Amino acid sequence: MATFLYRVGRLAFRRRWYVALVWAAVLAAVGLGSVKAPAAGDEGFSMPGIESQKAFDLMEQRFPGATADSATARVVFIAPGGEKVTAAGNRKAVEKTVAELGDGPQVASAVDPFRAKTVSEDGRTAFATVTYKVESADLTDAGRDHLERALEQARDSGLTVEAGGSALGAEGGPGGAAEVIGVAIAAVVLLVTFGSLAAAGLPLLTAVVGVGVSMATILTLAGALGLSTTTGTLAMMLGLAVGIDYALFVVSRYREERAKGRTPQEATALAVGTAGSAVVFAGLTVVIALAGLAVVGIPMLTKMGLAAAGAVVVAVLVALTLVPALLGFWPNAVLTRRARRSGRIEEGTGDNAGTRWARFVLRRPLPVLLLGVVGLGALALPAADLQLGMPGDEAKPVSSTERRAYDALAEGFGPGFNGPLTVVVDARGAADPKAAAGTIAKEIGGTKGVVSVSPARFNEAGDTAVFSAVPSTAPTDEKTKDLVTTIRDERPGLESGTGATYEVTGSTAMNIDIAEKVQAALVPYLIVVVGLAVVLLLVVFRSLLVPLKAALGFLLSVLASLGAVVVVFQQGHGAELLGVEQTGPIMSLMPIFLVGIVFGLAMDYEVFLVSRMREAHVHGESPAQAVTSGFRHSARVVVAAALIMIAVFAGFIGESDSMIKMIGFGLASAVLFDAFVVRMAIVPAVLALLGEKAWWLPKWLDRALPRVDVEGEGLSRPEPVPAGDRARDLEPART
Repeated sequence: MATFLYRVGRLAFRRRWYVALVWAAVLAAVGLGSVKAPAAGDEGFSMPGIESQKAFDLMEQRFPGATADSATARVVFIAPGGEKVTAAGNRKAVEKTVAELGDGPQVASAVDPFRAKTVSEDGRTAFATVTYKVESADLTDAGRDHLERALEQARDSGLTVEAGGSALGAEGGPGGAAEVIGVAIAAVVLLVTFGSLAAAGLPLLTAVVGVGVSMATILTLAGALGLSTTTGTLAMMLGLAVGIDYALFVVSRYREERAKGRTPQEATALAVGTAGSAVVFAGLTVVIALAGLAVVGIPMLTKMGLAAAGAVVVAVLVALTLVPALLGFWPNAVLTRRARRSGRIEEGTGDNAGTRWARFVLRRPLPVLLLGVVGLGALALPAADLQLGMPGDEAKPVSSTERRAYDALAEGFGPGFNGPLTVVVDARGAADPKAAAGTIAKEIGGTKGVVSVSPARFNEAGDTAVFSAVPSTAPTDEKTKDLVTTIRDERPGLESGTGATYEVTGSTAMNIDIAEKVQAALVPYLIVVVGLAVVLLLVVFRSLLVPLKAALGFLLSVLASLGAVVVVFQQGHGAELLGVEQTGPIMSLMPIFLVGIVFGLAMDYEVFLVSRMREAHVHGESPAQAVTSGFRHSARVVVAAALIMIAVFAGFIGESDSMIKMIGFGLASAVLFDAFVVRMAIVPAVLALLGEKAWWLPKWLDRALPRVDVEGEGLSRPEPVPAGDRARDLEPART
């Protein structure tokens, strides 16, 4: 491996113009393809194998022509203090607004609240449902603008008017200021780490090139592979993260080799042969974690994982080819200013902060280990209370019209009104379908926790009915989850008595089912991902205990970050400091995202830090000396990489959307715990306690595992070049 990559690095350095032109041509080709390709659609969210999805599919099958996922808007009218919406003037304003909404572009219907009897008992609140002919993703700006104008006209009449629903469109997602701030902080960290604008800018430049190629490729293939507009979100986030990391490690190793007296070409080849080998294996662990998302069984999540895995592969290829090519163009620019001016490159073999910290841990391994494990263990304890769900409009800031509409409906119609359960009755096997549906509706309506049941609506064939059941509790309340379970448990008796079967769906039931499926898939996902990664790390480190230690440390940091998320976003401690206005269940996909993304970054830090220790040990150093050498060469770079990732992820905490806040906080916390507690403290403490046993491998396993040269043992290392040549190498580059 190291010998092959050494040749790749040397070839890329020598043929830098060809390499640069190839990448430019690839970027231009996929960029042109993304422009010419049809726009990516919205494939919707599906979860095969759960009851709510089966019921949803049955509705689409039995009610042809009815688009179950059409865009909708629920417009809420609230009378001024002391008045009622049923008063003559207010009623006229409501009816005028509803008529105006019904005449909007792409509108299928607008239901008058007075005819539909959607007026609260106290007469202060009413709502109208606007249904569109198309899905939310296909709703034009004209349609949304017409909705906004109608609401403003109603407000001018003195009514308080709020709206919710998919027709309003999603709020601005992560991007813009958050990503710009993250990249800016990354640039500052790189500048401080390297002391050179070129060395700081090169990882950013190559990461942007890699992300550009990946995102353009995703857009180009979106139509052919059925990728949605959200598929590339994870690819962009991880592509940027690992792209910076991988280039950072190669450039750092290049500077180290130059400090030993290597010529630019030889230093580049050695950097790619050694650090590049670690990049390949680190990239493989990330790809394993992302491809493992298929275990969860969510098609959209599988596509996101595979797309992000492709972005990681591109980042690896960029680090192995484009980075050495750019080093060929500017061989001295990435060195420090003092080195370029003096013509002398520091050897960098003395003590630094990394070696001082390593020696501190080596002198006190047991206290450091206990402090790290106990601290993370304490943070992980709240994760036992983890409640998964899918926060809706109730989690949005009170400044949004969706949140105010949600609160008004909960106050006027009850907390469960915002999350009605949809019951689909399949009466094909019943002697009297209408009587069977009526019996089922009556029994469900009498279930404790159900406030009301709507009249059943039948399809044209008369063999399928749909009705709604309104719970007495909020959609995210645990009692609502228990109610859904109770209704489903009543099914055997009702089916045997009526000859009809039924299933429960709707957004509330869907969120409950998704949470249960994701929770059930989390352990198998961890087993698959961590198991495959342990095998891969066995090949890299040729040690039995080091991979196991890496996996256990990762699990500890992930559980600690989940505990921190529960404390803030579920229990509400310190929530106001982050601008979280409403606590509740943790987003169902949050643990999966956290495991997948953080596992990849954690293994990056593990491979780059411990591989240098393994390299030093292979070349004759004692276990303690090897730990110190690993920290001397890699600690500063690993710290810089972790700070960059923390800055990028923490930038999303400033977004208004609570789910984006949650993801940003969780990822930033996980990287903080894993990089600075696990990798920088627990890992050296464990290695110090194990000593030579850390690198032990059973002979039978040693024979069975393939031998891959990651440390660069097979590389020929020429003698340092004469001082005159070194000085000439330090002259400003002419290209």
